[in-house]
Amino acid sequence: MTRKLTNAQIAWRAAQDIADGAYVNLGIGFPEMVAKFQPPGRQAVFHTENGVLGFGEAPPAGQEDWDLINAGKKAITLKPGAAFFHHADSFAMVRGGHLDVAILGAYQVAQNGDLANWSTGPKGVPAVGGAMDLVHGAKRVAVITDHVTKDGKPKLLEACTLPLTGVGCVTRVYTSLAVVDVQDGRFVLREKLPAISLDDLQAVTGARLHLDGAVGDLVVPEL
Repeated sequence: MTRKLTNAQIAWRAAQDIADGAYVNLGIGFPEMVAKFQPPGRQAVFHTENGVLGFGEAPPAGQEDWDLINAGKKAITLKPGAAFFHHADSFAMVRGGHLDVAILGAYQVAQNGDLANWSTGPKGVPAVGGAMDLVHGAKRVAVITDHVTKDGKPKLLEACTLPLTGVGCVTRVYTSLAVVDVQDGRFVLREKLPAISLDDLQAVTGARLHLDGAVGDLVVPEL
């Protein structure tokens, strides 16, 4: 198997597509890493559902102020101009279409943009959080994920088999092997690791990968 990208490298690649000044919500867990990798000269404004706009990096260990946390209960710092607001106002921002980008994790993504990221089925512990609001409130929804499950099954599918978070909401997927757009009800391959062939990539993808022009090399720094 081709050496795949680490979570940090996937997060780095996703960060490169965030425009300067964009209002961005990062999902709990792995997606929070995206905030570490903003390109020089660009500054996103990060939003957290529990009521902060404009938070910064995590504080050094031992210097946490536990009154300042994100939705994942992790300590944050504040950037100049940061704002606090009620939880209801936070969701008014989400539902009112005021976020430019939401970046979330996924269990499955379908070729039409359906997303399943809150439940692994009857035996799983459901944890939908604000994801159902985010995927239909943000102007752009991106997913960062390993290309396959821990047991090697595809995460990119013709149709999701797990409970849906949102229908037709995902526009781009950043995986450990490739960058894939959801366009006109199909997966369009934009970048792949140079070391993996198209045939091998297709073999670990549960739906057809379409080509629309040249496929770029997915090149990221060592992190």
